[in-house]
Amino acid sequence: MKKFLSILTAALVLTASSCKKDYLELNKNPNAPSVTTPQLALAGALKTSADIVNGGGYVQYASWMGYLSWSTSFQANVALLSYQIQPTTYDIWTPLYQNITNYDALRKSTTEPYFQAISEIMTVFSYQALVDNYNNVAYTDATKGTAVLNPKYDKGSDVYDAILKRLDAAIVQIQTGQKAAIVPTSPGSSDVMYGGDMNKWLKFANTLKLRIALRQSNVAAKTAALKAAVAATQALGYIDNNSPAYVNPGYLNSDAFGGQQSPLWRNYGTTQNGGVQTNRNQYQANSYGATKLTANGDTRGPKVYTTTGANVITATALGVTTPPAVAPSKVGTGLLSSPTQSAIVISPSESYFLQAEGVKSGYITASTLTAQQAYNAGVTASFTYLGVAADAANYLTLNPYPVAGSDAVQQQAIINEKWKALAVYGAFEAFNEFRRTGYPNDIPLSVFPGANPPNQVTRIPYPQVEYTTNPGPVAGEGTISVFTSKIFWAK
Repeated sequence: MKKFLSILTAALVLTASSCKKDYLELNKNPNAPSVTTPQLALAGALKTSADIVNGGGYVQYASWMGYLSWSTSFQANVALLSYQIQPTTYDIWTPLYQNITNYDALRKSTTEPYFQAISEIMTVFSYQALVDNYNNVAYTDATKGTAVLNPKYDKGSDVYDAILKRLDAAIVQIQTGQKAAIVPTSPGSSDVMYGGDMNKWLKFANTLKLRIALRQSNVAAKTAALKAAVAATQALGYIDNNSPAYVNPGYLNSDAFGGQQSPLWRNYGTTQNGGVQTNRNQYQANSYGATKLTANGDTRGPKVYTTTGANVITATALGVTTPPAVAPSKVGTGLLSSPTQSAIVISPSESYFLQAEGVKSGYITASTLTAQQAYNAGVTASFTYLGVAADAANYLTLNPYPVAGSDAVQQQAIINEKWKALAVYGAFEAFNEFRRTGYPNDIPLSVFPGANPPNQVTRIPYPQVEYTTNPGPVAGEGTISVFTSKIFWAK
C-alpha cells in the first residue's frame, strides 16, 4: 500500500470545458501528479468512484452471484470457476486506496465546506467498500504519507464505527453551510454527481448511513446504537427517484485515453467503432439470472440480457465450458443504453430496498413510506430504469410484499428483490447482502470440473501488493481462507 501514499491529487487531468477530448484523460504517474484545483480534483475523484463501482474489478462477484458466466468461447478462467483465488488474482485494494488519497488531498486543499463534506462522504463510501472486501484494513494510519510507511490495520468493526462518525460530521458541515450568512462556494458543475445540490448530498449521505447500519444487523451489540443513529437523521430523507446517485462527467463515445465511455459500457459494451469490449467477450448470461429475471411475470430478463429469436435468452451455468448451440446472450440494452449513459453509484431502487428493511426492522421510525410501499417503490424503480415500467404493477401483483409474513420472510422478500434490481451493475452489493443475509439462498456454485467448494466465497484475499510492501501488518491477519474467513458483519 505504501507505494500509493504519495498520490496527492485526483486521478484525472481535466480541462475547463467538458467538451475537450482530454476531459477523461487518466493521470498515469501517481508519483508526479498534475497540478489541479478543488473543482478538477472533485470531478476526477467522483469519476474514479464510478469507475470502481461499474468497472471490471467487481466482475467476479457478478459471476458468483449468478448474473454472468464465463464465456464458453474462451479458455476457462480457472481461478474464477474453481475458486483457486490467490493474492495475485484480484486487487480492489489499490484503486480504492488511491481514490481515498485523492479525496483526502481534496479535503486538505480547500477550506470550502461543501467540497470538504463531499470529500468526507465519498471517503466513507470507499472505506466501507474496503472493509466489505477485506474486513480489517489500514485506516488510522492510511493517509499519513511518508510519516507512516507501514500502516497498521484497524478492525473492520472499528472502521465502521469511525466512518459513521465522519458521515455525521459531514452532514453537520453541509447543514451549517446552508445556514451560514455567507453561502459557501457551490461545487457546481465540478460535482459530476449532483451538480452542487447539497440537499441531494444530504440524502446520499443518509442513505449511505442506513446502508452502513443495516450491514451490521447481525452484530447484536451494536443494534440499539445503530437504530438511534439512523433515527437521528431520518428526517433528511433518502435517495429517491428525484435524487439518483448517478455520475456523468461528460462521457464520450471515444476510445481515446483508455476509453471515455461510461464505465459499465466500457466494461460490457462496445468500442467507438463497434468492436467488442473485453468483458463482453469474456462473459455471457448466467442461466440462474436468466431464469430468475424471467419467472413469475418478470420482464426484466430481456433487458438485462440480449435476446435472440422470440425474445429468448441463451444462458449457461457458471463453469460450463461447452458453447451452446445458439450464440449466448450478453449484457443487454436495459443496462447498456448508451456509451454516454450516467454511471450508477447508488440507485433509487437500492435505496428503496434499504428503506424497506429499515422500516421493517425498526431502524427508521418515522417514514412517509411503509415497508410495503418502499418495497413496491424499489421494484418499480428497477423496472423503470430497465425500460419496462408498464410491467411493474403486474409483477407486484404476482410477487407482493408479504405483509403478514414473519420478519425472516419479509427480509427474504426484500433481499431477493434487491438481488434482481442490482443485476450486473450492483454485483458487489448483491454479494454483500448475500453474505449478510444468506439470500438468495439458491445461487448455485460453479459446475466447472474439479471445482469442489464447501460453500460460496466468503471474501477475497489481501492483494499481493500488501504482502510485498506492507508485510508486517498483513501477516498479522494470519491465513485468509476464501471459504471460511468472514467480514465481521457476515452471517
